[in-house]
Amino acid sequence: MQPNYVIELPNDLCAIEEPVAYLIHRASEAGFDENRLRLNLRVGLSEALTNAILYGNCRDPRKRVRIEAQVGPGEVTVRVTDEGHGFDPCCLDDPTEPDNRRRERGRGIFLIRQMMDYVEFNDTGNSVTMVLLNPAPVENGATT
Repeated sequence: MQPNYVIELPNDLCAIEEPVAYLIHRASEAGFDENRLRLNLRVGLSEALTNAILYGNCRDPRKRVRIEAQVGPGEVTVRVTDEGHGFDPCCLDDPTEPDNRRRERGRGIFLIRQMMDYVEFNDTGNSVTMVLLNPAPVENGATT
């Protein structure tokens, strides 16, 4: 991915809203479907950033979170990377299983996977790449 937006965030939950809104705005300007942006991108990206801050960087205020995004009318690709040691996403319990419904672990990753069209973690587990596809890209105000 060749990002056209790179954003460095402090490791603070209060820092999430502004870059999420910014990328939604940029994707909207590129002709991306507004409904998918408001729900899918907002939830997927917010969950990835929350996980990076709380679990990846363990709330350490000295650490940062990096967002790299490529925005176009046909798709939005976002990579969120924290400074933590990572984790194995395959080892998460399924939060939809009855025994796991009250556990907190795994819900955010579950939501990310449901909201985005493609999700991939790096080998370390401290970086997630998410792709949201636009079913009907609009360019120059016309449906293609």
